Amino acid sequence: MIRPAVENDLEIILEIYNDAILNTTAVYTYNVQTLEDRKLWFNKKNEDQFPILVFEENNRVIGYASFGPFRAWPAYKYTIEHSVYVHNDYWNHGVGTALVKEIIKIADERKFATLVGGIDSFNKSSLKMHQKLGFEYSGTIQKAGFKFGKWLDLVFYQLNLSGPKNPVDG
Repeated sequence: MIRPAVENDLEIILEIYNDAILNTTAVYTYNVQTLEDRKLWFNKKNEDQFPILVFEENNRVIGYASFGPFRAWPAYKYTIEHSVYVHNDYWNHGVGTALVKEIIKIADERKFATLVGGIDSFNKSSLKMHQKLGFEYSGTIQKAGFKFGKWLDLVFYQLNLSGPKNPVDG
């Protein structure tokens, strides 16, 4: 079941995110977050009206996804960047795909024009999933990060959505 996240989900969301920080190159950071960090993130997402979705199976959250601004400048207002994280026991079980499909649906309903995913080049499963969902390769930033003693390349994929009928400046 996919549903909006609630504050009670933050402990498992934190566990999933911290595992990604410590054990993968999905997140280009070194230090784990605290529950207080996740609460601030959760409150900011809600304040800005950006979704946080969880995938729940047998009353347990096993993945989550969200989207937010791609860049801080106003002319990017129709472009968003998404993120999706799945508990490592459930990788390659369709959880990420289901969450991203729902993110796409919400983004399209809200009339965003472009959905961006920044993916580490070593994350072949995520690259393949995005391709299957219709995302198109839009570039690579080589040596974008350094983690686990190696340089990391950040690959960008984008999905063009319907966008607003009458986009406006400002």
